Amino acid sequence: MKRAGLVLVSSTLLGILAGGVGSTAAPTPEAMSGGSDARVAPAVQVPSGNKIVERFYAKGVQTYTCTAGAWKGLEPAATLADRLGRAVGLHSRGPIWVSTVDGSAVEAAPVDGARNEVPGAVPELLLKAKSTRGAGTFAGVSYVQRLNTKGGVAPAGGCTEGAQTSVRYEALYTFSVPAL
Repeated sequence: MKRAGLVLVSSTLLGILAGGVGSTAAPTPEAMSGGSDARVAPAVQVPSGNKIVERFYAKGVQTYTCTAGAWKGLEPAATLADRLGRAVGLHSRGPIWVSTVDGSAVEAAPVDGARNEVPGAVPELLLKAKSTRGAGTFAGVSYVQRLNTKGGVAPAGGCTEGAQTSVRYEALYTFSVPAL
């Protein structure tokens, strides 16, 4: 048991020393959890008949633009990493997720009412796939979840028309396909 604790502490310290803030170090097991379990809010659960096939940790920014004196969401820009911290995809406006490994992609739209507010962070969401491309990682994806969010909230207060700002965020994205 002591050995497991030492490995965890060593891995954590190594991640901090190697990457520090904003690194793409491997996500923690807590960050990678998600799916159909008690920790996922009912509003963002993947519907039955689907199964989670991928979980990727994202780090990036949520970009906002000032329209009519208020900050409005413009686009995300994030890198997706696998459990080992290897960059495997990109997340951008659409929203769309593209695999940098095999070129496959999924575009999705939020499901009405399927959101879970998170204090100090962008909400958790359930999104339904609109289209997929390619035969790789994102082939046949039916649903995407944005879970375990941190940061990314638009600045408070007014703004100057046309101004833009980007706010760092992190999230766990899960990708589901129809269960056969």
